Amino acid sequence: MEAQNETDLAEFIILGFKSLQEVRLLLFTGFFIIYLFTMLWNAFIITMAIVNQKLRTPMYFFLGNLSFLDMCYTSTTIPQMLAHLLSERNTISYMGCVLQVYFFFSFVGTECLLLAVMAFDRYVAICNPLRYTLIIGKGICLQLATACWAGGFLNSVVHTTFAFQLPFCGDNHIDAFYCDISPLLKLSCGDTSFNQILLLSIGLFIAWTPLVCILLSYTYIFSTVLKIQSSAGRQKAFSTCSSHITVVLLYYGSALFTYSTTNNSHTSSQKGLSPVIYSVLTPLLNPIIYTLRNKDVKNAWKSLIRKM
Repeated sequence: MEAQNETDLAEFIILGFKSLQEVRLLLFTGFFIIYLFTMLWNAFIITMAIVNQKLRTPMYFFLGNLSFLDMCYTSTTIPQMLAHLLSERNTISYMGCVLQVYFFFSFVGTECLLLAVMAFDRYVAICNPLRYTLIIGKGICLQLATACWAGGFLNSVVHTTFAFQLPFCGDNHIDAFYCDISPLLKLSCGDTSFNQILLLSIGLFIAWTPLVCILLSYTYIFSTVLKIQSSAGRQKAFSTCSSHITVVLLYYGSALFTYSTTNNSHTSSQKGLSPVIYSVLTPLLNPIIYTLRNKDVKNAWKSLIRKM
């Protein structure tokens, strides 16, 4: 048994959309278009934030970080998924799986923290407008963004290190379309109780604590906005928050749906499709939401077109 516990796996087999093989070319086309638009749309927002002087504010600095994060986020999973859709043998090397888990969890944790920082930025802008430039200066913006990225990568180091110290006893079939912690824990023949505790405890800090901070920020924001007497002032204040609120609802709503369906008894196709919303569609919709619901970005785009 001890020898079996120390089985060295050279690779994992990604089951992915095994029940949808007959439409894999259609899936490849759809996901390739989604990936292309995700990269282009997020790159567009980053370019606008750099080129246009009016968008060089803390809000768009954090939005640029979010766009870059979404580009990294999708690049962690989609390219290999596209390769698997065109291949008969859907495998990933052991080290490739380690790297995919590490970077995926890093970007997930960073996005949770970054969304909380963006909510804090809106809170200061609306509730303390006279002190906004003092509180949210360039140095503070850089420090907050650095803390988000560092926190996300540190969170991933812990999960990845302990997950891949577990013994694997021969079964190397991952029932997902990318390497994830939960499917990996199911493959281990060792005791995964400590890993489950880590997922719960650190997840509480890295995911749910930022959500609580976001809810508190918007509680104060709504309370302040409702005290504004003019309807035009209230509408303007709400419009600066609507895009961020929509992104938060999309991100946390899709995450809850993904992990609730993954943990319940669903078919393999349902388990495979639910993470698509979380890891593929969300990074695509984020820049669309900010573009369509943000007058500053649309004006910057019109200005760039006129210059060209």
